[in-house]
Amino acid sequence: LGFERRDDWTVLADLESRAPCMAQRALYPDPAMPDLAWLFMISTAGCVLQGDRLALDLTLAPGARAHVTTQSATKVHTMDANCAVQTQSIAVADGAYLEFMPEPLIPHRGARFLADTRISIAPTATLLYAEILQPGRKHHHPDECFGATLLSFAVCAERPDGQALFTEKLVIDPARRAMRQTGVMDTFDVFGNVVLLTPKDGADRVHARVEADVDHANGLAFGACRLPNDAGLVFKVLGREN
Repeated sequence: LGFERRDDWTVLADLESRAPCMAQRALYPDPAMPDLAWLFMISTAGCVLQGDRLALDLTLAPGARAHVTTQSATKVHTMDANCAVQTQSIAVADGAYLEFMPEPLIPHRGARFLADTRISIAPTATLLYAEILQPGRKHHHPDECFGATLLSFAVCAERPDGQALFTEKLVIDPARRAMRQTGVMDTFDVFGNVVLLTPKDGADRVHARVEADVDHANGLAFGACRLPNDAGLVFKVLGREN
């Protein structure tokens, strides 16, 4: 996917896809940001299956503005061999703005899923990147809740000249590390990870308005901290399902 700025609009200038990955045409539904191109990525497969290798290459040219999401949650099917791998390459050029906010990931019991995201972002660009992980089909079977065999999520970011900004990796291995313990998920079900990469003055203004709290009564915990190298902020959110 390649977005470019043309006159007062952002357009999807480049598109190449292979089944089961597809993309809708760009939409412009936000009257407050009429030049913001919305794009829904679509999978024609019911689930991510063992042996799948998925790849996304997403580029924003200077000044382009886009919101990219998925049409629904991504379900990772039960596996008895192999694993599924997703690689994502995101490049955001000078003055560009990207919201990359897919719907949640729902791993089934026994799933093995590895995700690797590499970001290149210019100093004047902004990227809002989100990952949401649900515990599984906990109403389907008692062993479905945090029943995945292994989940791995890696995100790293750098400047176009190669200067490293940060690297984060989350590994979930319920057989070795209990998910319901204090300091991990405790009584919470859903994990949200949000990364805001933006110039320091913008990050400072956002950070000044962000609080932190653990509210067991309403099933919510959240907080934010600064990323190294003045890259921006990272938010962590825990919630409960009904």
